Amino acid sequence: MMEKIGVVVIGRNEGDRLVRCLESLVAQMPDGVSIVYVDSGSIDDSVAFAESIGVEVVTLDLSIPFTMARGRNTGFRHLIAQFPTLKYVQFIDGDCELVEGWVESAIVKLEADSKLAIVCGRRRERFPERSIYNRLADMEWNTPVGEAEACGGDALMRVEAIQAVGGYNEALIAGEEPEMCVRLRKLGWKIERIDVDMTLHDAAMLEFRQWWKRSIRGGWAMAAWSDLHGAPPERYMVRENRKHWGWVLGLPLFAIGFAYFTSGLSLLAFLGYPLLYWKIYRDRLSRGDSRADARSYAGFCVLGKIPESIGRINYWSTKLSGQQATLIEYKESVT
Repeated sequence: MMEKIGVVVIGRNEGDRLVRCLESLVAQMPDGVSIVYVDSGSIDDSVAFAESIGVEVVTLDLSIPFTMARGRNTGFRHLIAQFPTLKYVQFIDGDCELVEGWVESAIVKLEADSKLAIVCGRRRERFPERSIYNRLADMEWNTPVGEAEACGGDALMRVEAIQAVGGYNEALIAGEEPEMCVRLRKLGWKIERIDVDMTLHDAAMLEFRQWWKRSIRGGWAMAAWSDLHGAPPERYMVRENRKHWGWVLGLPLFAIGFAYFTSGLSLLAFLGYPLLYWKIYRDRLSRGDSRADARSYAGFCVLGKIPESIGRINYWSTKLSGQQATLIEYKESVT
């Protein structure tokens, strides 16, 4: 089945990260498997390196606003135009390295179920020890095995399914993968995560400000999802958004607004935050995390509600003003 697969890589100024990515693909893919790298204006040696090892390069027209969704769609269309009989496409980000054996395992799963649109596996951080922020990302990637609502940027996908929904939503600056998965599930397709290592990801997230920006981007995506798919019957992320604003606005407004009338008793509502911390902490322990990791994850989840709120506000202010959303980038370019 390897002759029926193609690969789409997206990236910009990834430096050594892209080198590792493309070398892992070239080493694992048999001769004849097309690997397309979509570059979005790199000023490093990304394009030259890709071409030097036989990877086909497509450069995006930067006069049109760039999104990762647009990069993926461009690579996908280019691949299918050349090889219209392709059955599967492996999407991978340029900061990731493919794990040996992943594609074979994923194809077996897809071949066994004709309604399975996407198979994803375990994405791990390459350097979780370099910062708490990298470690948090590694924990975040560890999602439950089995049928899933969504996938991330790395996944093996069925061409027929992607064509059925018209690919990724190019207007989204973040969260394009879960959004597409919603549309797939509406048509009866399924997404599944299997217990197989898939990619090594290099977040290169070493500073607090990077984590903050990434959290803002996450809030933006959550707002977009509920805006696009919040209507019944899906009501995607509506409950999660309501809970978020309950914690960020509802609880403090109640606690402070009723303090005078309750002789200060309403301020006890602020105990909800340590209780939320404790709930997340216990959940992470149940997943096998160490106590130290569980404490870190819980603390940053509670703190993350602030930048996530900024992201949600940014989404709505941009939409209501009719402006074009711009990328929220947290990673430093390697030039």
